[in-house]
Amino acid sequence: MAETKQNISWRTRKLGRSGIQVSALGLGCWAIGGPFWSGDTPNGWGEVDDNQSIRAIHAGLEGGITFFDTANVYGAGHSERVLARALQGRRSEVVIATKFNAVFDEQTRQVTGSDATPQGIRRACEDSLRRLGTDYIDLYQFHDNGYPADQAGPVRETLEELVAQGKIRAYGWSTDFPDRAEFFAQGEHCTAVQFQLNVLDDNPDVIAVAERYNLAAINRGPLAMGLLTGKYTGATKPGNNDVRGAKSPDWMKYFKDGKPSAEWLAKRDAVREVLTQDGRSLSQGALGWLWARSPNTVPIPGFRTEDQVRENLMSLEKGPLTDRQMKEISAILER
Repeated sequence: MAETKQNISWRTRKLGRSGIQVSALGLGCWAIGGPFWSGDTPNGWGEVDDNQSIRAIHAGLEGGITFFDTANVYGAGHSERVLARALQGRRSEVVIATKFNAVFDEQTRQVTGSDATPQGIRRACEDSLRRLGTDYIDLYQFHDNGYPADQAGPVRETLEELVAQGKIRAYGWSTDFPDRAEFFAQGEHCTAVQFQLNVLDDNPDVIAVAERYNLAAINRGPLAMGLLTGKYTGATKPGNNDVRGAKSPDWMKYFKDGKPSAEWLAKRDAVREVLTQDGRSLSQGALGWLWARSPNTVPIPGFRTEDQVRENLMSLEKGPLTDRQMKEISAILER
C-alpha cells in the first residue's frame, strides 16, 4: 500500500517557484509539427498525421498528462495549431509551454531568422496566443541556446512586462548553459530552464542552477532523440526531411551522417541491463533515471502515436530508479 501511495504522490511536480502543478511527465510537441526547414537543412521529424497527433494527445490527457511543451517554430506554427485543436474545451485542465525567437514563413515552412527584440518578442507572443487559441501562455521560453547572457537583460524585462499584462504566467530559458539559466533566474517570474538531459548525457551544472533557484528542470531529449527507445540500430536511416537524417544540422550529436552515432549507441547498450532489470522497457528506465536525478526534473518525451504516449505513461507506474540503479549507471558511464 505504501508503494502505491508513493507512486501517486510523486506523479505531479511543481513548475519551479511559480508553484504551478504539472504532471511529472510532459509531452514534447516538436515532432507533431511536421517538416520545416532552414534552407535545405531539416528542422522537423518528417511527415505527420494531424488526426493521429490529436488522438495521441488525448491519450496523454486520459493518462493524467497536464503539461504540454511546444514552440512557435515547430512545423512553422503547425505544432501550436494542432495542440490547440487537441485541447479545445480543455484549456483549464492543462499547462501550456511554448517558445519564441525564430522568425519563419508559415506557408513555405522556412525559418528565415530570429528576433529577440522587445517588439519581436511581443509580436511572437501575440502570434502564439492566436495559434494556440488561448488568452494566456503558462510558460513562455526563450528559444536561443547560446544567446549571450550579458545581452539578455531586455529579453528578461520584456517577459516580466508580459507577465504584468497577463499574457504569460511565467517564463524560462531553453539553454544548456548554466550562466544563461542563472541570469534569467534573477527575474522574479522566471520559473524554468529547459535543457538537454538524459541518462547518457548528464548536465550537473544546469541541474545545480535549477535546484539552487528552485526552477523546473524541463528535460528535452529525454530519450536521446529516440536512441533510448531501443528501436534504433547502427543501420537505421531516418529520412532526409528528418532532423536526424543525412542533412541534419551541425548540433545533432546523437545521429551522424544520417544514422545513429556509434559512440552514443555504445553508451546506451552499456546501461541497458540496469535500466531494464526491474521489468521496465528501455525508455521507461530512461525516464525513471530522470525522475531520480533531481526533484526538479520534468521530462518531455516527443511522440507521434498513441502507442508511444501510452508506453511513456507506463513509466509512471514504475517511478524513479532506485539509488542502487543510479549508482550502477554512474559507475558504468564513469561519472
